[in-house]
Amino acid sequence: MSTIIDEILKDIPKGKISEASFEGANIVLYTKDKDFLFTNSSLIRDIVHKLKKRIELRPDPSICMNMEDAKDRIKKVLPEEAGISDITFDSMRSRVIIEVEKPGLAIGKQGALLKEVKAATFWVPVIRRKPALKSNLIESVRAVLYKNSDYRRKFLDRVGHRVYDGWLRGKKNEWIRLSYLGGAREVGRSCLLLQTPESRVMMDCGVNVAASGQEAFPHLEAPELRIEELDAVILSHSHMDHCGFIPYLFKYGYKGPVYCTKPTRDVSALQLLDYVKIMRGEGNDPIFTSKEVEEMVKHTICLEYGEVTDITPDVRITLYNAGHILGSSMIHLHVGNGLHNLLYTGDMKYGRTRLLEPASTTFPRLETLMIESTYGSKDDVLPPRKDCEKLIADIITKTLKDKGRVLFPVLGSGRAQEVLLILDDLLKKGVIPEKTRVFIDGMVWHITAIHTAYPEFLNNSVRKLIFHKDQNPFLRENFKQVGSKKERQDIIETKGPCIVLATSGMLVGGPSVEYLKNFSDNPKNALIFTCYQGSGSLGNRIQRGITEFTHGGGNKMRSYKLDLQIYTIAGLSGHSGRKELMNFVYKCNPKPRKVIVNHGEMSKAIDLSSSLHKANRIETIAPQTLETVRIR
Repeated sequence: MSTIIDEILKDIPKGKISEASFEGANIVLYTKDKDFLFTNSSLIRDIVHKLKKRIELRPDPSICMNMEDAKDRIKKVLPEEAGISDITFDSMRSRVIIEVEKPGLAIGKQGALLKEVKAATFWVPVIRRKPALKSNLIESVRAVLYKNSDYRRKFLDRVGHRVYDGWLRGKKNEWIRLSYLGGAREVGRSCLLLQTPESRVMMDCGVNVAASGQEAFPHLEAPELRIEELDAVILSHSHMDHCGFIPYLFKYGYKGPVYCTKPTRDVSALQLLDYVKIMRGEGNDPIFTSKEVEEMVKHTICLEYGEVTDITPDVRITLYNAGHILGSSMIHLHVGNGLHNLLYTGDMKYGRTRLLEPASTTFPRLETLMIESTYGSKDDVLPPRKDCEKLIADIITKTLKDKGRVLFPVLGSGRAQEVLLILDDLLKKGVIPEKTRVFIDGMVWHITAIHTAYPEFLNNSVRKLIFHKDQNPFLRENFKQVGSKKERQDIIETKGPCIVLATSGMLVGGPSVEYLKNFSDNPKNALIFTCYQGSGSLGNRIQRGITEFTHGGGNKMRSYKLDLQIYTIAGLSGHSGRKELMNFVYKCNPKPRKVIVNHGEMSKAIDLSSSLHKANRIETIAPQTLETVRIR
């Protein structure tokens, strides 16, 4: 047993604790003594204050009420108005997850109802908001966690022992190295490896969906990386260029934790399952299967924004809002006992959008900043969002008036929900006809459902609307889910104007390509890009001026003319433009001493690096993929 648990048990009367274990960096004590369970608060609080660690006392599973009786009792304690939709027991951890429509009513004043549930059943209640949109895929992701409750408890305990059991790799030398296995002077396949004398931590592990062959994947064959030595993976957000290769790590033996927010866990699982489906649909062997996606979900440890946790003996992390998509995070790493502090922005947006608050700029300490540069060149001055939304309204109005159709190829998470909020506003104001049909295809519907399950990650305006069914912008009657190939074909064949949102956002597969093939020959139709189009993707080639494209395999290969109207609305991007990037660095508190520029085409990364050096008089660098930078 680890020394820290021995220290805790010294301050607790003998015989009161039946078992002590770790849940990651948190410490959980179990007791069979029912009186001690409810009369220990000051004792545990004093120990927490003394050791500065999270400690929770739970009832031993053996004293918990049987599940059926507990379920009945919970339904009697919680008011009917709370809208209980599901009750699930995490038996190995003495927790009961209660899904409700109105969490506030289920919690009660100052948590009174939760205390009553615990006192009556000896289960620890966890309240979860019911998504306003039902999705079987969301339920499947969560079922993985409950099904593997016993494994999860052992896994979390193992992680805790790695954190607390001391140094394993020898001398406590003071050096830090950062290796770019992807995502340096390029957009796609983001993958960074942080090395200290004690730790091996990976930040993101994505794929470049617009590339082919080895160029699509990060360089896991690099000599500094050994998958079996990895201590942790930290995922900044759920876009495929950041999460798309993580299941591959599990395929080849990784069994450690993946740290991220809850929305990132759920959305990335859905995106990855869809990625497997698309690969198979195109006749390719998937690089991993749903089994490895399930392994990833089993090994996630979810954190809230601002929650501080140790992940190895010498690395502590805190996640901050990145403003990019739902649950997106900037990763702050505190290395050693004050040795060095790094911030990896991942993809970030330093500006308020219809969906999210802007990226955070205040941190406890900061010496090295790793910042994205997707729109980092001097020419990347994005137009104001109001102008962009007006242009969208004008395009849609004209297209619908001409009996045409509008196609938005969208990323499943982020731009899709932004566009839905814009459409909801245009429908409310009568700018576009009230009965306009809006079809949602691909993963958009399921990911939008996840947005309704985690309103606390959205900005105040949207959050308030989601709390009211009659005002929830994602529940508008006009918005229809496309649930099958037959429904998609019916939409394509049915005459009349409509708006379609479909994945993928770069037109590299999925239903968006199917709609384009059928909409492309009509000049009355419109194609609107609202997200970044990766180099080599069909979307990027269309932006560059091609007049036709081919699609299909073998004898089914066909050529399609592009006679429809094509627009690019750059100002709706979930990435910061040049001015926002420069302003973010200026506003960072404290000011970084060094800036490493990544996640941008070569010219943009170099341009931003040079400009930040001149403007802030600090050291900057724009490394290449496979380059290693010594931080300290």
